[in-house]
Amino acid sequence: MLHTETLGNGPDIIFLHGLFGAGDNWRTVGRALSEQYRVHLIDLPNHGRSDWLEEPELENLASIINQWISDNNIQHYNLLGHSMGGKVAMQMALNAHPGVMEKLVVVDISPKEYPKHHQAIFKALHETDLSQMKDRKSVDDAIAHLVTDTGVRQFLLKSLYKKEGQLAWRFNFKTLEEKYQAVADAPTSSQTYDQPTLFIKGMNSHYISEQDRELILSLFPNAQAKIIEGAGHWPHAEKPAAFLKILSDFLAQST
Repeated sequence: MLHTETLGNGPDIIFLHGLFGAGDNWRTVGRALSEQYRVHLIDLPNHGRSDWLEEPELENLASIINQWISDNNIQHYNLLGHSMGGKVAMQMALNAHPGVMEKLVVVDISPKEYPKHHQAIFKALHETDLSQMKDRKSVDDAIAHLVTDTGVRQFLLKSLYKKEGQLAWRFNFKTLEEKYQAVADAPTSSQTYDQPTLFIKGMNSHYISEQDRELILSLFPNAQAKIIEGAGHWPHAEKPAAFLKILSDFLAQST
């Protein structure tokens, strides 16, 4: 079962978060859009309050989100995905029937395979015995030697919660590590997605490069790109005003 939060009324827009995240990562942006849109913040499987899934391939995740869309009788929608959620969003777009997904927004990820680069995080999660931790500060201290970026640690700590009086992670990190290739893989398709598409890149992030341009346009021929200065891999959190303006302007454009 998927855990979701819905805000506002209007045309539907669905948000998909990144690895180790949850739907509420997008609550600030969602609230800002909720005066004009019906915003759906989804916890992807193995994250947040959604069920855990042993086979987290992009096609499986796309199928689960599509089933939720069907179950909720959403006829037309816009879709935004960040990082891993961007991979899922691209897979959904490349599988979509024409006219159902009206616009696609991909935040700081390309439709390509990525090498492993979360090893330090997984090592920290394995080494940290939460049964011996009394609060978030103690977990923060325990993982700091491996996860040296304060912002990344704070992002991870958002997924801590109390389960039967003991700290636990909401994300299923063991399956995410075991099936990491499923997350790292490129989306696949025999067709293109020809509707308006926006790629948003943080200037300081390496996830999208100039070399990806040809690949992006081969799959998303109606794509445009925006770069947010002073932002890294989380431009919506690092530069929220600039991000929201870019997103709002794109959604408002007539097709």
